[in-house]
Amino acid sequence: MKTYCRVSAILLCLFLLFVVSGCAQIPKGFLKPSETAMEKRQLQMKQYDTQDEIKIISSVAGVLQDLGFTLDESESGLGLVSASKRADATSTGQQVGAFLLDMLAALGGNGSASATKNCDKEQLVKASVISKLSIDKTKIVVRVTFQRIVWNMENKIKLVETIDDPVIYQKFYDALSKAIFLEAQQI
Repeated sequence: MKTYCRVSAILLCLFLLFVVSGCAQIPKGFLKPSETAMEKRQLQMKQYDTQDEIKIISSVAGVLQDLGFTLDESESGLGLVSASKRADATSTGQQVGAFLLDMLAALGGNGSASATKNCDKEQLVKASVISKLSIDKTKIVVRVTFQRIVWNMENKIKLVETIDDPVIYQKFYDALSKAIFLEAQQI
């Protein structure tokens, strides 16, 4: 009899669990892109009047290396290049501010606080580039994204973000346009 009661209680709990989980709904606009998604896409993409994807990928790899990146992966058949570079992330202003906070904490009797531990130390900047033939098959579309991972003074990840600075993307595409032109002229 006790076993029957346990099995009944378990079945009742499972039934209620399925009923309650079936009531959950996906929020409206869940798959709707954000308002700035189109702006970001336009910033990250550029079309080139060529159908030679191999030359584009070769130019992309050269530009990334010229900008100080190390190639992590390159698959010309898939139109993919990924690269990364390490850089110093320390900021004098951030360190001075943290030092002042630490001094105020020490004067206030809290000598164990250390804002300087949370200061930026190092960052890894990653570039991911994909290329593909346009819909009308007359151009190559290139899309690049830059991300960065920042570590603090305790070597803990402090920040992971996509870089949205238009200057960085413009610099990349200016260099890529020059490289494609030079390769087309065989210079």
